[in-house]
Amino acid sequence: MALVEANIQVEESKKNIRPEVETRTAIAVKNVLLATDFSATSEAALPYATAICRRFGSTLHLAHVLSDANVLLLSGGVDYVSMGTLYEDAHTEAGQKLDAISSRLEGIPHRNHVRHGQVWKSLEGIVAENEIDLIVVGTHGRTGLGKLLLGSVAEDILRHAPCAVLTVGPKVSGRAKLPAFQDRGRDLAPVELELRQILFATDFASNAPLVAQKAAALAENFRAKLTLLHVIEDYTELGSRPGPIEGNASRLRELIPLDAVLQYPPETLLEFGSASERILQVASEREADLIVLGARAALDVGSTHLPWSTAHHVIAQAYCPVLTLHG
Repeated sequence: MALVEANIQVEESKKNIRPEVETRTAIAVKNVLLATDFSATSEAALPYATAICRRFGSTLHLAHVLSDANVLLLSGGVDYVSMGTLYEDAHTEAGQKLDAISSRLEGIPHRNHVRHGQVWKSLEGIVAENEIDLIVVGTHGRTGLGKLLLGSVAEDILRHAPCAVLTVGPKVSGRAKLPAFQDRGRDLAPVELELRQILFATDFASNAPLVAQKAAALAENFRAKLTLLHVIEDYTELGSRPGPIEGNASRLRELIPLDAVLQYPPETLLEFGSASERILQVASEREADLIVLGARAALDVGSTHLPWSTAHHVIAQAYCPVLTLHG
């Protein structure tokens, strides 16, 4: 699952793109899951979910999870005899809110899901049952106890999801590169998703070549410029040992798929310093529409290729969505 690629043959007579640039890679995103708690954070992620569905002809799954803690908090505290009725009321209200969102989708195929229990365990079932290829989730960035907090829901999804995850952080308006959104009031579709600049940041984890291939496939599909970035954080001895610079530059170039057919020559870039700060700086300088990071298997400690603190900071501070991909 998750951004499945397949090489396809395109007959000359059927090409509708520039002859010199033949996009040979098809990206299948059949089912998209948007996890929402009906907050402004979730609202910011919704235009991206709908734009992706419009682009790829996907079915949108809207999901809300009712937890015991939230239901009790809303009720002000009740006895156990009332819990059944309380959940029924909460379920009905959540269903009505999902229906209100659905009414704005203008023909996008969709399914609504209301679940009870722990958020990730509930979402995990939806992912498996519906063969979800991509999860879209809004995140908040708050500082506390010396670190950035994304929110427990987004963090659980990022650590455990078996598929690609698109996170829309607090500095992303939800409207960047979605030009039709402002003119359409509260209607969310159809809206075109534009990716003109894609930044893939890597620390050369074992499945980095597969993630790079998927990033290149996205660049092909959207005819976007692709930048591959590696940040060297420990550079105190580089003056006396220049080898790591040459070696890392070579490794970056080797990540570019040999069969990639890109409209623009990909750029490889080495930076020095804090990985998260340099990723964010490069993304800002290039006005990136998407940052791509690699993701390890769910059982790995710290789910992203880059150290969790680095990915955490990038997602919370980026001015564009961040896509974590598995190899």
